[in-house]
Amino acid sequence: VTSTDDSVNTGSASKHPTVPVTSTDDSVNTGAATSKTTSKTTVSKDNPTVFYFPFNGKDNRMHPSDGYSNGNMFNSTWRASQVNFEDGKMQLSINKDEENTKIPYISGEYRSNQNYHYGLYEVSMKPIKNDGVVSSFFTYTGPSEHNPWDEIDIEFLGKDTTGVQFNYFTNGLGHHEYFYKLGFDASKAFHTYAFEWLPDSITWFVDGKKVHTATENIPQTPGKIMMNVWPGIGVDSWLKPFDGTVPLKAEYDWVKFTQYKIVEENVTPKPEEPTTEPTESSTTGSSTTESSTKPAEEATLKLIP
Repeated sequence: VTSTDDSVNTGSASKHPTVPVTSTDDSVNTGAATSKTTSKTTVSKDNPTVFYFPFNGKDNRMHPSDGYSNGNMFNSTWRASQVNFEDGKMQLSINKDEENTKIPYISGEYRSNQNYHYGLYEVSMKPIKNDGVVSSFFTYTGPSEHNPWDEIDIEFLGKDTTGVQFNYFTNGLGHHEYFYKLGFDASKAFHTYAFEWLPDSITWFVDGKKVHTATENIPQTPGKIMMNVWPGIGVDSWLKPFDGTVPLKAEYDWVKFTQYKIVEENVTPKPEEPTTEPTESSTTGSSTTESSTKPAEEATLKLIP
């Protein structure tokens, strides 16, 4: 039976006998107001997809940024000329810009063509050791892709490469910086740095050792895998002033992303027990006691949007 009478569709007994209602809302079908099914995102680590990026030459899954600047604290223009491959490594460089006097430096940025989601992100790298510069590995998406600004960072501050800074942004909200003391100078040798991104947490690793975990307001939007180096301006308290030393080079040996499968779990609260209440008999007009949820074979009403 299809009805447009709201008193039937909502289970009201003001005019009609109470009968089961078939609906996409479980709280209607069960008679319980708190049993609506919700969806929870989890991941499965079984049989993951692995993307490996060896930097022994250009990779058609990635590309260099070229011809623009991020502005503000970035005192350089991204140039493809500052992304080079040599001896099985990628070099991202900072140099003087001989053509542009407004922004005095050029630097390298390399990014994936595709956006990636939950999983384990790993990089083997050596950052630049020099005041005023940053060497990084991160995921990013934002307004340029019609997305929220979501980002997860591994950043080396050239003023102190015996530590590494972790951070993340969710819809533009950051201020989650955490500085971890490494116990070695990262600029002297290649080490592996990583973060595992899950729906409810981010965990950072150094050479396979878990060193920091965040669990609040975690990013949810897939982003590009990115690496860059750049000199700062106007952020001397964070990076120290850049002294103009060029060229400077960070080296990247490889990147690997282990992609987990996303699982949507339906979570339904336990429904309340069916209740009995007096209903008006449609034939005698007398009040009788009958269950508010009769077997579906007797009658089924379909909600119409």
